[in-house]
Amino acid sequence: MLSAIKKILTDIVQNPAENTDAGSDPPPPGPWYGVDLDGTLAVWNETSTLDRIGAPIPAIVDMVRSMVDNGIRVKIFTARACDPAQIPKIRAWMTQNGLPDLEITNVKDYYMERLYDDRAIRVERNTGRLL
Repeated sequence: MLSAIKKILTDIVQNPAENTDAGSDPPPPGPWYGVDLDGTLAVWNETSTLDRIGAPIPAIVDMVRSMVDNGIRVKIFTARACDPAQIPKIRAWMTQNGLPDLEITNVKDYYMERLYDDRAIRVERNTGRLL
C-alpha cells in the first residue's frame, strides 16, 4: 500500500500540470469583506426556511455591487455554506439578483477586514467595550 501511495505522490510531483485544475484555484490570499446572507443580504423572517433564500434586501445588494465595482473582494459569509447542497442555491440566488459569482464561505480568516451581519455585536478592538 505504501508503494502505491509513493507512486501516486511521485506522479503528482513529476507531472504537476496534469494534476491541477486551473479553473478551481482559489484566489490568492488578500483582504476581503464578508456579507451575511440570511437577514442581511436576503430577507429572513419567521416563515423562512433553508429550502429557499428570501427576497433580496436592495440596500445591501446595491452596497455589494458597489464594493465589487470598486475592486473590493466580497464573500458571502453564511452558515449555509456548511451544507454543500446550499452552495448551488446561493449561486442561483446571486445570479437571479444580479450579483456576480462571489465566493461563499462560513470560515473567517486573518484576511477578513469587515463583516456585515445582522447578528454581530461590534466590540471596540483591544478594549472589550461594546459599540
